[in-house]
Amino acid sequence: MTAQIRVRIDLAYDGTDFAGWARQPTLRTVQGVVEDALAVVLRTEHRGQPVPRVTVAGRTDAGVHARGQVLHVDIPEPTWAQLPGRSDWSPAQALLTRLTGVLPADVVVRGVREAAEGFDARFSALARRYVYRVCDDPALRDPLRRSHVLWNRRPLDVEAMHTAAQRVLGRHDFAAYCKPREGATTIRTLDELSWQRPVDGLDAGLVVATVRADAFCHSMVRALVGASLAVGEHRRGIDWPAELLVGGRRDPGSAVVAAHGLTLEEVLYPPDEELAARAVQTRAPRSAADVHAPPLPRPGD
Repeated sequence: MTAQIRVRIDLAYDGTDFAGWARQPTLRTVQGVVEDALAVVLRTEHRGQPVPRVTVAGRTDAGVHARGQVLHVDIPEPTWAQLPGRSDWSPAQALLTRLTGVLPADVVVRGVREAAEGFDARFSALARRYVYRVCDDPALRDPLRRSHVLWNRRPLDVEAMHTAAQRVLGRHDFAAYCKPREGATTIRTLDELSWQRPVDGLDAGLVVATVRADAFCHSMVRALVGASLAVGEHRRGIDWPAELLVGGRRDPGSAVVAAHGLTLEEVLYPPDEELAARAVQTRAPRSAADVHAPPLPRPGD
């Protein structure tokens, strides 16, 4: 059997014109575009090899963007070695350059390298960090960012949103914030859900959420943002997002916000020597015994 080289690819994309990450037969998806580009560059049809299949750190929904997506692909060792051809590039440089020449403008390869031993783009990850951007000030509404920032007609109370968000942090069953999938767990560890209004930089004046967890179930981030907006508009109290969590079921009052305000900014991994162990740990089943109750409100909150 031919030895395989595991290759890590760091990717960014504008999700506007994609029907999500996962390959679908009749739709344009990020996975489909990336795998087809790899097939061209690696000449898999010419070599009698199947279309390369990639493993991604986190599947993004239709319309969601990414600056820090990570995937891996296994490439036969002879194919990897032949990538530079007559150039003085390394195989990684050759793959990056040739993918750049094949991929459409809304997908960018930001890095290619041989993966460390034990690396798995999905299971070795410690956490994924997303950012959701909202504009609630007509003076700051930018038509050039309309596909990346949600417009909210009502002004938002950022302090209330942030306070409410702290009450859903930790390891919980997030069934109230997820679209159920058969056989998939909804137990997650939410490490950060913070809201702020930056005073400088490109996001100055916007209302920005930073969301970080070990993993996310389907629509979880956008549902958490929707609950936060209800608090920020004073339609709900600051205890409401935690009450939803305890209730364990979707509430019609908690809307799943539009996808276009969401960007996967970063995937975090442990040191190389801990990658394999992390993958084993991640694959372990999650049980209800691991779930912690949300923190209770403090007197005076």
